[in-house]
Amino acid sequence: MRGRMLPGGEGSPSRLVGTVADASTLRSDVTDVARVQRLAAALAMAGTVRDVSQAVVSALRAPLRADRIALAELENERLVVTVLDPPEPESWPELWRLEWRSEWPEAPVRAMPTLATALREGRAQIWPAGTVLEPALADVGPGGLAVLPLPAAGRMAGACLIGWDTPHHFDADERALLTASAGLAGQALMRAHALDAEHELVGMLQRQLLPRRLPKLPGAVAVARYLPSTAGLELGGDWYDVIPLPDNHVALVIGDVQGHSAAAATLMGQMRTALRAYAVEGHPPDVVVAHANRLLMDLESDLFVTCTYVDLDMEEGTAWCVRAGHLPPVLRHPDGTTEIAESDGGPPLGVVAQADFPMTPLRLRPGTLVALTTDGLVESTEADIDVGMDRFAHGLAVSDPAHLGLVADALLGGARRSDDVALLLLRYDGMATQPLRETWTVWRVPEAARHARRFTRRTLRVWGVREDAMDTALLVVSELVTNALVHTGGQVRLDLTLIGRRLRVSVADTSPRTPAKPTNIGWEATGGRGILLVEAVSAAWGSVPVSGGKQVWSEIALDG
Repeated sequence: MRGRMLPGGEGSPSRLVGTVADASTLRSDVTDVARVQRLAAALAMAGTVRDVSQAVVSALRAPLRADRIALAELENERLVVTVLDPPEPESWPELWRLEWRSEWPEAPVRAMPTLATALREGRAQIWPAGTVLEPALADVGPGGLAVLPLPAAGRMAGACLIGWDTPHHFDADERALLTASAGLAGQALMRAHALDAEHELVGMLQRQLLPRRLPKLPGAVAVARYLPSTAGLELGGDWYDVIPLPDNHVALVIGDVQGHSAAAATLMGQMRTALRAYAVEGHPPDVVVAHANRLLMDLESDLFVTCTYVDLDMEEGTAWCVRAGHLPPVLRHPDGTTEIAESDGGPPLGVVAQADFPMTPLRLRPGTLVALTTDGLVESTEADIDVGMDRFAHGLAVSDPAHLGLVADALLGGARRSDDVALLLLRYDGMATQPLRETWTVWRVPEAARHARRFTRRTLRVWGVREDAMDTALLVVSELVTNALVHTGGQVRLDLTLIGRRLRVSVADTSPRTPAKPTNIGWEATGGRGILLVEAVSAAWGSVPVSGGKQVWSEIALDG
């Protein structure tokens, strides 16, 4: 209020004459210095290019009463917009609408020569209403336009465009605010670019280290999800794995490396590879985890690792669970009830060299859902891990296990997470056809191969295999057993497995050396043809390392 007193008689005031104005239109609630300080604080917390852009928009549009504001990076003579406010295409000039991409436009600088000149000069430019500009700029701010080049580290990082529809007067305070904001935003963009590049590098590394697709499983279906943190810049070391094993066993693995860094992602890849290798060798679950623990101790890493390892027998519906400082599995039974499979667990990997990792048995009925996750899904600042596990179990209880992908998406939800998340779900359906199995220990006697063929013929007759379909199987048994006896020492074991009309012949020995397929055999050669014969008559064949040696196998289509 402004006014003056009119005197009356005998020195007393007669009346007050003045004007009253709305102070909010004359003086803002905070000074321009305070706005710059707030922007600096917001940019210090901004981790990504998008965060920087949103901080600038929030700090400038409302205080300046602007109708439009855009922040864009300069890439190859194009303005690649990172944030627009308002975000609707119809609020922006035609050139911008024509160059609209999936979310934001990419406007060519050559179509806006006035803007190109401003960027070359590297200082804030302000054009009042009525300034003749190219349409792509004039329509951004017909009542006034401010262009703020965003310099950083000797180069132009981008530009901020602020426009008004009605005539706008730029006072000295606003000009100072715009110039100060441009410098802060440019430096913040450069920092965000560096962090985004590291984030992308670690993300690419993690995507390469995680399974690209899950294998098809006998009697089960599995799905998995991995989501990085929505807070922060670096990915962590969460991982999952599904490992097919011999005799219709499947190993499920979920794990978490301490920390969020490229080192954590790298160590995650090492541990996933180690666990997979030890599992394929045929070790029991507790030995697999113990070997991985000793490996991590030998690596002398400053990071520790938690994991849960579950070995499922798909034929019997049984499983053994081993925990190393990690969350237990959650089971959803066919009737909809859930169970947190609490079990004795060992310490995290990499903490105690000679740690014990006890095994806990699990029983699965057809229709049972097994869920493994990391703490990023169940632990938060609002709730402890026990509450999160109960909520996770409830989410499983109300889910429809017939659609595992939808179940996984529902469990993850859309909330912001302070940690990355790995989720692995497996629905056990049971095997429609139970395999038939027999095992024979091959003694090192002169007629060992003949005894092995006799055992094979007798077994196949019991299984109902026709005589005319046995010849190929007998040839493969003879060649693999003979090869093991001649080229290795120690015990030799013959395993026969029949699933439907497909016979698997496996011969295990104590040598780790894989049989080599010869490339050239002369007519005088006395050996080397056995593996070629096996390859010729088998639908598939191979060799896998197992505990104490290797196993050479052949699959034969009995109808073929």
